[in-house]
Amino acid sequence: MISMRRIRKVYSTGKVEVEALRGVDLEIGSNEYVAIVGPSGSGKSTLMNIVGCLDTPTSGEYVLSGEHVGGLDRNRLAEIRNRRIGFVFQNFNLLPYATALENVELPLLFAGAAAKERRERASAVLDKVGLGDRLEHKPTELSGGQMQRVAIARALVNTPAILLADEPTGNLDSAAGKAIVSLFAELHAAGQTIVLITHDAGIAKLASRVVQVRDGQIVEDRRAA
Repeated sequence: MISMRRIRKVYSTGKVEVEALRGVDLEIGSNEYVAIVGPSGSGKSTLMNIVGCLDTPTSGEYVLSGEHVGGLDRNRLAEIRNRRIGFVFQNFNLLPYATALENVELPLLFAGAAAKERRERASAVLDKVGLGDRLEHKPTELSGGQMQRVAIARALVNTPAILLADEPTGNLDSAAGKAIVSLFAELHAAGQTIVLITHDAGIAKLASRVVQVRDGQIVEDRRAA
């Protein structure tokens, strides 16, 4: 599903160049649950941005579901992000004045789905993450764990090939964090491919595979016993 070869990313700031990724090779298959870990400045966030088509590599080859991503224009990249990748962020990124249902409908709205279809699909996925009784609640009326569940529902509503989660438990207390991790395990068991970015070793070890990044390179790639 994900195939990266010799991926480099160089950022230029004036006369200074920073090499964030240094020839990364990475393969992720369908229905894998992969945690990408590493300290701040290791390159894991840059790698996530490239996996999620939020950024493009300076050099190297990235093939996503058989499509070469490197030469695509902005419109095609936006389409891929909307249809193939579901994003879950640490800060939830919900619209504060929209209900849970309206937040989850957004990707379907961008995809051009009709109102009835949007409501039915958004309702179904909110029920799937345990929020079927919170459809009309706004973010200010929800707990942190519930807000993250809304964000996960929004990420899932377009049935993406990949669920890409960036520190999804970072703003949650331990109980809510455990609940979110349990939800990821359920989604993976149901066939969802998950790529999780985290600095938390305890969360990472629950994935079926852990990829460790340091100084812009993959230094370890291990699978669960």
